[in-house]
Amino acid sequence: MRVLVAEDEHVLADLVAAGLRAYAMAVDIAYDGPSVQQRLAVNDYDVLVLDRDLPGVHGDQICRELTGRGARTRILMLTAAGTVADRVQGLRLGADDYLPKPFEYDELVARVQALGRRTQTALPPILEKGGLVLDAANRQVHRNGRYLALSRKEFAVLEVLLRARGAAVSTEELLERAWDENADPFTNAVRVTLSRLRSKLGQPPMIETLPGIGYRI
Repeated sequence: MRVLVAEDEHVLADLVAAGLRAYAMAVDIAYDGPSVQQRLAVNDYDVLVLDRDLPGVHGDQICRELTGRGARTRILMLTAAGTVADRVQGLRLGADDYLPKPFEYDELVARVQALGRRTQTALPPILEKGGLVLDAANRQVHRNGRYLALSRKEFAVLEVLLRARGAAVSTEELLERAWDENADPFTNAVRVTLSRLRSKLGQPPMIETLPGIGYRI
């Protein structure tokens, strides 16, 4: 899942991003309205965590622009104003969910995960194939009953491959879905991560390489 955190309080933005990355999400950060607009124009995000009171361009305008063009990105609006009227107004602007500050990080993560599921083809929260079981909510993976200790990036790549339901996933798509905007498209990070993931999955091999196309399970 790829997420954009739009929050002008730098410390809070960095904490939110770190909390989401702990759940194997690829997270970018923008600290003002124009930066949010720029990132939304070039990247495809599953969820936008949007502070309503952004400098430069107000969060309300960003929300209207995003929903007005029919983007698939889901919006979780954050604000210090937590009255019923504020929540109603935020939802009427096109936000998919609304969370007043201060908030609990566990609730934020759960809401982002729920919104992320709505951007993708409906699949159960637990993905299974050939004895491999991935529990996205609890971030656990087992194969034939054996627990697999995966890194955040390995987990993210495996989830992308399982969600493809047998379709091929290109290296570019893996970079888009499992890495953030700081990833170097010419790096061998995908190949290295897949090599480690294959080793942890064990035998018989589950990840197939399709030369010139990508990978699939």
